[in-house]
Amino acid sequence: MTRFTVNDRPVQYRMDPETPLLWALRDASNLTGTKYGCGRGDCGACTVDIDGEAVRSCQVTIGKTEGRFVTTIEALSPDRGHPLQQAFAAENVSQCGYCMSGIIMAASVLLRRTNDPTDAEIDAAITNICRCGVYPRLRGAIKRAGRIMRGEDQAGDNPIQAAPPPGITPDEAVRAVPALRKP
Repeated sequence: MTRFTVNDRPVQYRMDPETPLLWALRDASNLTGTKYGCGRGDCGACTVDIDGEAVRSCQVTIGKTEGRFVTTIEALSPDRGHPLQQAFAAENVSQCGYCMSGIIMAASVLLRRTNDPTDAEIDAAITNICRCGVYPRLRGAIKRAGRIMRGEDQAGDNPIQAAPPPGITPDEAVRAVPALRKP
């Protein structure tokens, strides 16, 4: 039995210790925000925070995670209030969205280290692949999240720019977030 902490809750997996963390999170814990992309650690869609480091969960086994602390996108902010989530919505970063949870998790680790990252620091920390090519907006959103964290921006205070709260209907979301409106 493998034991560690996921999203501040102790877990025990009765799975082969060689099982990739990605599959334990998705299949055994139903934490489907962590996405399967390439299975080789190249794309970063499966990135989670393990003890303060951005880690590709397809490349680490649950046996190697024994006794550690894992944070997934589901625990970043239950109300979508994390500065990264607010900035990504305000900057309209996401297109298809498949890679976003991994990118946001890598960015959250970066912003805990420095809330005023340079372009070079962002490029070094965010090695995730986005097939939609959102990289210019991505940099802007990470910098904006840093400004929110420093108290220099208030994207989270403006309901027009912020992500809709959980439980909002699609019709309400369209009214609240202009980027969701049909042309």
